[in-house]
Amino acid sequence: MSQTTMTAIAIEGGKGPAEALRPETAPIPMAGEGDVLIRVRAAGVNRPDLLQRMGYYPPPPGAPATLGLEAAGEVVTGAGRWKAGDRVCALLGGGGYAEYVAVDARHALPIPAGLDFTQAASLPETVFTVYVNVFEHGALKGGETLLIHGATSGIGVTAIQMAKAAGARVIATGRGAEKAAQALALGADIAVDASTEDFEAVVKADGGADVVLDMVGASYFAKNLEALKTGGRIVYIASLGGGMLEVPILKIMQKRAVITGSTLRPRSADEKARIAAEVERVVWPWIAAGKVRTVIDATFPLAQAAQAHAHLEAGAHVGKVVLTA
Repeated sequence: MSQTTMTAIAIEGGKGPAEALRPETAPIPMAGEGDVLIRVRAAGVNRPDLLQRMGYYPPPPGAPATLGLEAAGEVVTGAGRWKAGDRVCALLGGGGYAEYVAVDARHALPIPAGLDFTQAASLPETVFTVYVNVFEHGALKGGETLLIHGATSGIGVTAIQMAKAAGARVIATGRGAEKAAQALALGADIAVDASTEDFEAVVKADGGADVVLDMVGASYFAKNLEALKTGGRIVYIASLGGGMLEVPILKIMQKRAVITGSTLRPRSADEKARIAAEVERVVWPWIAAGKVRTVIDATFPLAQAAQAHAHLEAGAHVGKVVLTA
């Protein structure tokens, strides 16, 4: 490839509001040993990107400074099982907001049949996150009940569908009647308008939750714990409503409750490769069978990354926001 530079999105001043995002010319990354170079056709926009832009979520050592935790496109330089021209989507440590990205070949997956680049770019960060937190840390099994907060977020819409595909019952919360209705349309068995209803009462009336997937944090903790069945698990993936918990130890003992959580980005390359293999084994067949589908709320050209961040921050989205190159 004779081209040596590309367009990438930089953060003016190193951090700032959405308006700080701007296109710049950057060198095309070099694919190291075991890496593939991908011509990016679409890149997912995720809440951790917003945190990084604001200076709260720096990239781990060795990761690109450029935003972007997932992308889809064509392989330019092959490695592992991939050859030039293959259509892939990949989990990234960063660098997706660009025309090219290099990534460990083991972190790339084939684009499921029937999906375009935009749809495929919405999968890796969300699907990996749900799989690890709901099915590994949360140990959700068929026949159990999953309570999901933030039901119409990118994570929420994926978690609803993956839990249903696994044979679980789903109770989903969202703020507003419209979001509750959308959660039902996505497959939730019960949807709660958290702005007018007490989700704790609704969940307890249904028999309680085995697993809670929570991105709200402290402000929901007491109600989550009350709604939890004996032996239940609360899994944290964010703390939008507060990051410090006051934990009633006796209640935890009585319920034999587990409180856990995780992040995805800092995990080792080998661990991400393990997760990728599990996602391909378990989730990709669900996608092929139509049990899990992509939900794209909006797309923006790469150069309009600032508008994409503003749209995500507004909070009215249902599903994923994607940049197209």
